Amino acid sequence: MSQNVYVFAEQRDGCIQKVTLELIGKGKELANVLNQKVVAILLGKDSKSLAQILIEYGADSVRYLDHPVLAEYTTEPYTKAICEVVKQDKPEIVLYGATAIGRDLAPRVSARVHTGLTADCTKLEIDDTSQNLYMTRPAFGGNIMATIACEKHRPQMATVRPGVMQAIDRDSARVGLISEIEMDLSEADMNVKILEVVKEEKKKIDICEAKILVAGGRGVGNAENFKILNELAEVIGGETAASRSPVDEGWISHDKQVGQTGKTVRPDLYIACGISGAIQHVAGMESAEYIISINKNTTAPIFDVSDMGIIGDLNVIIPKLTAKLKKRKEQMGVNACQI
Repeated sequence: MSQNVYVFAEQRDGCIQKVTLELIGKGKELANVLNQKVVAILLGKDSKSLAQILIEYGADSVRYLDHPVLAEYTTEPYTKAICEVVKQDKPEIVLYGATAIGRDLAPRVSARVHTGLTADCTKLEIDDTSQNLYMTRPAFGGNIMATIACEKHRPQMATVRPGVMQAIDRDSARVGLISEIEMDLSEADMNVKILEVVKEEKKKIDICEAKILVAGGRGVGNAENFKILNELAEVIGGETAASRSPVDEGWISHDKQVGQTGKTVRPDLYIACGISGAIQHVAGMESAEYIISINKNTTAPIFDVSDMGIIGDLNVIIPKLTAKLKKRKEQMGVNACQI
């Protein structure tokens, strides 16, 4: 009989990825409804040392496997290990982050264990009647939300976008069971050999990690006008983001897109500039702590989810706001976001 909610604990260079902690938090919620447990699957070289962190963030137990071939992510050995856990433990649900690794790993596991997979989910819930996992994700270019159930096969599997779920607070007093996965791995399991790992130095923060975002929509007008958003973001220590329209127009790169077909963000401050507030965009930013909107349209839906609304031309308002913040910053000698 299938039981428990399993989370693939993605780690890179010995660092647990944030999406893993978010999934453990959500997994805890799902497991409580099912009266089951949350189990983290941890793979890597010397991975056991990270197990207690997962316990402290809500996992009831951790299944780990330490092996040199798992030092860097490669598809085949990781797939083999997860499939072995599914075979041994028969989980009810398995969750992965919708990251480069998760999107590569999850489909291969689902195919080998003959079950379904719902990708890029933004919502997970247990149906009261059937106790099946209902997995919701954007469909048809983000124009509708599709809710999918895997009724006849187990485990139920999903990848979940980073930033959608919320991690629970860390509790250093929590204890849980840590056990090793029993299986054999060898160099023969690697069908790809990693010759070199080249790391690119990040110059900008991922918008999912940013505490302050200045986001532009179609109302910005053109790529040139995004410069004034960049200036404001720089002054207040934030990052620039966008709705889908500017990305489609080529005004800004896709990695800056917020919404159902982009990224889900939870900044402390979200400044929406020239964004109408279509449901597809709001779904990606409505969990922001404080939302300020600037728009010429007095009936723009974005005002319905905003804590503060400013009616007017962003191309006039933002440069004036930036200039005032710069002046205050110089006078007070502090970061403008503290003013």
